[in-house]
Amino acid sequence: MTSLSPQDHAQRRTLLIVLVLNVLLFAGLGVGGVLADSSALIANAADNASDAVVYLLSFLAVGRALHWKQRAARISGVLLLVFAGGVLLDVGRRWLFGAEPFGGTMIVMALVAAAINLICLLLIRRAQGKDVNMRAAETFSFNDFASNGGILVAGGLVMWLKQPWPDLVVGLIVALIAAKGGLEILEDARQSGEEDPGAER
Repeated sequence: MTSLSPQDHAQRRTLLIVLVLNVLLFAGLGVGGVLADSSALIANAADNASDAVVYLLSFLAVGRALHWKQRAARISGVLLLVFAGGVLLDVGRRWLFGAEPFGGTMIVMALVAAAINLICLLLIRRAQGKDVNMRAAETFSFNDFASNGGILVAGGLVMWLKQPWPDLVVGLIVALIAAKGGLEILEDARQSGEEDPGAER
């Protein structure tokens, strides 16, 4: 590992902050999801848990060689795909066996999570990291912010319609967003390798 530049230090500081915030979100959304019996909130909590792992990998990759960053990005992409598959299984289970989500809790938790994820997104963009690793981190934060908006809408529909299906639909959408982000990260890592063929040596 080479000595860190001022930009590297800024990236590490940013990633450490968003790592801590995502661990807190995982805990808060997980508890909220269980109490509200919400597939969407539990999906978002699992998403934040995978994000925390990715931010840790990204933190460790700062200042290292490109091939190290590519491997970290690939792991990030695979984790997103695994997470998406797990959420799909949970949505299917709730669809078959039933669920009674509480819309009020969904709305409150979605607003809190959206505010925190917006902070994470702005911090990552301000760090001005253009390598594959920082682009992966930005993809994760943007996906989280978009998912929070979906949960907000679902919570309102659950309260209005007195039906659980909006929660399940958003849980499904969160899984699809995660799968799309994972594929984009893997493709970005592949293209970075093609741009620098010597990176894998």
